[in-house]
Amino acid sequence: MTTHAPAPASPPLDRVTSAGAAWLVSASAYPRSTLATWETRPGAPAVLPCGSVFDVVNVPAVFGRRMLDALWAEGPGSGPVAGQRGRMLLFAAPGTAQRLPALLEWERRADAVPPLLCHGAGDAVTVPALRPKAAEQGPRWVVAPDVRHPWLPGPEVLFWACVRASRLSIFPPADQGANVYDVSRRR
Repeated sequence: MTTHAPAPASPPLDRVTSAGAAWLVSASAYPRSTLATWETRPGAPAVLPCGSVFDVVNVPAVFGRRMLDALWAEGPGSGPVAGQRGRMLLFAAPGTAQRLPALLEWERRADAVPPLLCHGAGDAVTVPALRPKAAEQGPRWVVAPDVRHPWLPGPEVLFWACVRASRLSIFPPADQGANVYDVSRRR
């Protein structure tokens, strides 16, 4: 009789892998001490600088969900994404914070999207915990970093995701071929 070891469970989407944590802390001026601190307190969020390893595009949550849907449905997907206080933080390639608003202005699309907060060089963001506690409020991973070098969308990719998301309506389009009957005068 042979016994089989249970299959390893895949990590939850809301938890950062050790490779993902190594990538996140590589943004810090002191990655080893930042990682050591984070490993002793995996339930605590951290503040990391933007601009060298990643930029962050901070959008309202509903618009961010629409952007994510566009990125995954019509493109290459997204990099890490966090949710916090009614907003979504989309991790992007360095330089995106400066270039994305300029692209939106240049293409005259800036008025079609909600205000974006772009965090780049000189800025810092609070990132969710490595192992979030279920009952706690606070930042959460929507797409947690899981590799040492995650793909990060650049300004052009996020520009098109903004355009697609701004075109979405919360109401489905009316079926133009539907039969419509006036039932208000029925007896």
